[in-house]
Amino acid sequence: MSQIPAMSLALAQEQEKEGNVMTKLLGVIAIAAVAFAVTPAQAAKHAAGGCSSANLEKTETAIENMADGDGKFVAQKEIAAAQDSLLNGKMGACGAHLNKAMDATMGK
Repeated sequence: MSQIPAMSLALAQEQEKEGNVMTKLLGVIAIAAVAFAVTPAQAAKHAAGGCSSANLEKTETAIENMADGDGKFVAQKEIAAAQDSLLNGKMGACGAHLNKAMDATMGK
């Protein structure tokens, strides 16, 4: 009977260690979940940094001054897609289309 309390103590210590491991694991999972939730939002925010009505207007003016051709056609399609994305609240997509339109105006 003297072994039972010692076994209980050992079992209690083992359960405590398992509890600590689970607590740490849950903490790591929570941190990872927050990081994955914030990353796409930050990426969209940075990609959309140039997506504003002022930048759309500047790009449209540059497109109007371009010579007719494939580059102008591509730029017009991209600026239309950027405007549509802006109106639908898709700021990341708007920034991407606006960048493509700007690239087309520079002859890249």
